Amino acid sequence: MSISIDEHKIEQISGKDWDKSYEVKAILLLFLGFGLVGIDRFIIMPMFPVLAKELNLNYSDIGLLTGALGIAWGFSSIFMGRFSDKVGHKAILIPSLVLFSLLAGFSGLATTLGSLLLIRIGIGLVEGAYTPSSIIATLDASKPSRVGLNIGLQQAAFPLFGLGIAPVLVTQLLNVVDWHFIFALVALPGFVVAYFMYKILRDNPHILANSPKEEKAEAVIKEVPASKWYDIFKYRNVSLGVVSMFCWLTALTVLAAFLPNYLTDYLKLSLNQMGFILSAIGFGGTVGTICLPALSDKIGRKAAVSLSALGGALSLLMLIRMDASSMTALFTVVFVCVFFIYSLLALTVGPISAESVPKHLRSSSSGMVIGTGEIFSGSVVSFMVGMVAQVFGIQYILYVATGAMVLGFIVTLFLKETAPSKINRQNI
Repeated sequence: MSISIDEHKIEQISGKDWDKSYEVKAILLLFLGFGLVGIDRFIIMPMFPVLAKELNLNYSDIGLLTGALGIAWGFSSIFMGRFSDKVGHKAILIPSLVLFSLLAGFSGLATTLGSLLLIRIGIGLVEGAYTPSSIIATLDASKPSRVGLNIGLQQAAFPLFGLGIAPVLVTQLLNVVDWHFIFALVALPGFVVAYFMYKILRDNPHILANSPKEEKAEAVIKEVPASKWYDIFKYRNVSLGVVSMFCWLTALTVLAAFLPNYLTDYLKLSLNQMGFILSAIGFGGTVGTICLPALSDKIGRKAAVSLSALGGALSLLMLIRMDASSMTALFTVVFVCVFFIYSLLALTVGPISAESVPKHLRSSSSGMVIGTGEIFSGSVVSFMVGMVAQVFGIQYILYVATGAMVLGFIVTLFLKETAPSKINRQNI
């Protein structure tokens, strides 16, 4: 037997005595933390054209570096998501933040493909532990009526910092400093955010552990049978989330890892032009991650992901037909593509995964969806896309992304609705 919570009663208590001040501070810290994850993961992408020359990398090597980090991220998310359900998210978030900041700084010391590969694997392991815990910490800190909005805000930091600000900043810094020093600049902010998380962040605020009304929460605790991690697969959305996450990450891998070389090698853009277009991934992802999850609080999760998958597929077809004649048009189409892709990522790993299972399995569910998607997209997809680019030409990678989005759209049609505004969560 294990101790659990009557979730319906707890939500009634938390709705009445909700600590809005803590919610704002927690979401801000989790936003900044996930922004640093985005920087550490994607800062290397706009450097690939430079690294390729200095470290003698080809398209397959780029796929290997991207895939290795994804695989490590995936395995770590699966196992550490379950561990977070047992020890609490705070014990995972703070050490992870410190470690991946250090490892990102160490990337500047790499002198060979092998050394860079080992560092990227380490980053994947630590950030994989951080990600599901950060999502559930955001959900725990959020009032039920703001779950979609707050998850979207927290997830938006990933593309905003990693793919919006970083490409522009990096491509400009490359004109004045060596790439080795750029990595060192990203380490320090992580220590500052980790300190404030230690001071402010709580574990399990949804049971009001730090509330004056704690005794009310204790009154509704009851005993239920213990659960195993594989119990998450009793819920249809978890299995469907695994498949759909593979699709969304396939499209993102194509755009985030290979678009820099697609723009410079195939469309013949300059380094600065490439940085400008690549920033559309970050800004489009940021807007999509905020807007559509927030909209899903009103129209439902299923409608939001189905519309996003369809929109993503159509916008990728438009990108295939684009040339370099208009920077504005190219920026706009890339912006629209990732607007939909990132909304899908945020909804899949956040509300859909977490709302489909009991609270004591939420990190396990989110970690499984993140982890399996990362493993398969990191291994099979990164290798496959790298080989497609190497053998047939880099222009064909966009067809891989389009096919993934079409498959993902079909998967979304079978999801069960989880939005509290649409159904009673006790009937999920």
